[in-house]
Amino acid sequence: MSKELSGGCCCGQVTFTLQDNFRMFFFCHCEQCRKLTGSAHASNLFTAPDNIRWLQGENSTTRYEHPTRDFASVFCSHCGSGLPYLTKSGQFLIVPAGSLNEEPGKLPDARIFCAEQTEWHKQGLKAPAMDGFPQ
Repeated sequence: MSKELSGGCCCGQVTFTLQDNFRMFFFCHCEQCRKLTGSAHASNLFTAPDNIRWLQGENSTTRYEHPTRDFASVFCSHCGSGLPYLTKSGQFLIVPAGSLNEEPGKLPDARIFCAEQTEWHKQGLKAPAMDGFPQ
């Protein structure tokens, strides 16, 4: 039996729970994922389409679908935080790992679209690691 995880957006308007039952976990370095997240990669968990219970704020979500490509994103209409969404095919619920309040039991399966990984990200992985802002 899997444990229940909670999640939500940064401002707290949207909250949800789901079972820690993920099929895949990818770090995606493609250009679209970088643009959608504003970061070096997306960190997406894949689970069953019905593995979510919205506790509050589902009506405060906005879905973006690219008009000519097969990708989408859902975010809080108040703070912009990435939130779980159903793929266009309906086959998976995509859960941005950063939207979870607890660590998922699944570790990443792969880093995908690494040919599109930025040089600044590659070099950044070599930078010193700090617990907070530099002194």
